[in-house]
Amino acid sequence: MGLRKSYIVCLLAILVAGLSFIFISCQQTTHQNTDDTLARVGNEYLTIDQAVNNIPEAVLSEDSVNALTKYRENWIRQQLLLQEATRLGLDQKPEVQQKIERAREEILRQALKDYVLASEEDDMQITDEEARTYYQANKEQFVLEEDFVKFRHMRTKTIKEARNARQDLLDGVPWSEVAHTYAINPSTVISESDQYWPISMAAQDIDIMHRYLTVIGQSEISPIQRVDGVYHFVQLIETRSEGDHPNLEWLIEQIKDWMILNNRQRNFSSYVKNLYLKAESNNEIETFNVLPTKFNRNSTLQDTLENNSTNE
Repeated sequence: MGLRKSYIVCLLAILVAGLSFIFISCQQTTHQNTDDTLARVGNEYLTIDQAVNNIPEAVLSEDSVNALTKYRENWIRQQLLLQEATRLGLDQKPEVQQKIERAREEILRQALKDYVLASEEDDMQITDEEARTYYQANKEQFVLEEDFVKFRHMRTKTIKEARNARQDLLDGVPWSEVAHTYAINPSTVISESDQYWPISMAAQDIDIMHRYLTVIGQSEISPIQRVDGVYHFVQLIETRSEGDHPNLEWLIEQIKDWMILNNRQRNFSSYVKNLYLKAESNNEIETFNVLPTKFNRNSTLQDTLENNSTNE
C-alpha cells in the first residue's frame, strides 16, 4: 500500500503543481506538513491518506488521479458549506442542536451494536453442514421464482474465429479448449458458463443473445451476431424451470449469511433484554402514570394530571 500511495502522490502532484514540483516531491524527503496535502479550506486540511481511505478501491484502481481529483473537489464544496453554516450560527440553533444530538445518539447506539456483535463474531459462524441441514429442513421455502439457465457465451474479435469456435463445439471439442483458443477473455467466459443465471439476467448486456437464450433448445447454438465490433454466439446448456428447487450449492453462501444475520439479531435482542432487566433490578428505570385512559386530541397533559388527582 505504501508504494501505491507514493505513486498516487506523484500523479496528483503532476496534476496540481506541474512536473517541477513532482520531481522535488518524489526525489526528496521533507518535513513540511503540506507534502501529502491535497487541499485546504480555512483551517481544515485534506490529506492523500484521508482521501484514499474514503474512495472505493475499485474506483481508485481504475483512475486514481481522476478519483482523487473528484473527491478533493467534493470535499472542498462540503467544507465550504460547513464553514458557511457555522458562520451563520446555524449550529447554535436549538432545532439544529437537537438534530445533532439525535444523530450522535444514533451513532453511539450503532457503535454499541457493532461492538457487541464483533465480540461474538467467532460464535456466530455457520458451517456448510449447518447450512445444508437448514436447507433440507426448509426446502419447501426455496423455489425458483423464474427460469434459470446455464449457457456458454462466446465473444471473438473476428467472424472467422466465431465460425471456427462454433464449428468446434458442434464437432465435440471441449468448451475450455474452444474458449482458450478463440474467446476474447477465456477465463471470464469459462467462469460465466459454470454458473446458473436467472433468465432475466442471462446475457442481458447483449439483447440479441438474451433473446436467443429464451428460444433455443438445450445444447443448441445460436447464430453468430456482430455487436459493437465483437462477434457473439450463445449455447444453452441447461434450464431449471420456475417452481423447481434450486441446487443447494447455489444458495449455501446466502443461507449462511442469512443464518448469521438471524443469529446476530437474536443475540443483540437478548443483549438489550438483559440490559433492561439489569437496569430494572437496579431501580434505574421508572415510569409515571400520566397517560390518559382514552386518547383525546383536545386534552392536555395538565388535564390528565387533574383528572387523575384525588382528595382521598
